[in-house]
Amino acid sequence: MSADVPNDGKALTVTVEGTAFARIPIRTRVVMPGDDLDAFITEYAADVVRAGDLLFVTEKIVAITQGRSFTLDEITPRPLARFLSKYVTRTSYGIGLGMPETMEMALRECGTPRILFAAGVSAITKLFGRRGDFYRIAGDKARAIDGPTPGTIPPYNKAVVLGPTDPDAVAAHLKALLGDIADVAVVDINDIGGNILGSTLDKAAEQRLVRILGDNPLGQGHQSTPLGIIRPA
Repeated sequence: MSADVPNDGKALTVTVEGTAFARIPIRTRVVMPGDDLDAFITEYAADVVRAGDLLFVTEKIVAITQGRSFTLDEITPRPLARFLSKYVTRTSYGIGLGMPETMEMALRECGTPRILFAAGVSAITKLFGRRGDFYRIAGDKARAIDGPTPGTIPPYNKAVVLGPTDPDAVAAHLKALLGDIADVAVVDINDIGGNILGSTLDKAAEQRLVRILGDNPLGQGHQSTPLGIIRPA
């Protein structure tokens, strides 16, 4: 069902480019490995979505249903992962690659040469006060890796979740599943910003969606709202 109140005091409407949009969180059960994404979307979103809406889906539940979540005891970090993770800044919104297990998965996903190059460039540019070069070079696969935080819903408080595979194809498939009445976007949104990983939108509409979701209306912790609807208010 859709949430009756906004998450973490987030407003239910926002105005972007002179148009007001409703942001409607959809509260669900916790997605588990082995769940079928189609069945999940049908159960929670099909009866809520209207013609002209946009359904946005967090990348984490897409990845989990694709079998891309791993418990910490399944991951054995190599010494390089332990070394590199020490130099990653941990933040309140997510651990990123700041633990050996997430760094290990980045090395596997992106390749050791790319991660080493990103780390080397980042170390140099930080001396000049520049931030963000590591993820710009390492790419979306590294940026999308989620590690456990105190606010993570179990069992993912003891797991690493990778980014989803082929999110554009996922978005197109879900749009068809919903009868082609609404666009769909697979998003990676947190309290400091976000990215559209895949969608049925053009680039201008994707940029507008980032602004609409800029304050992370789904919340960051135990809200259990991995889906949401954007609707002209």
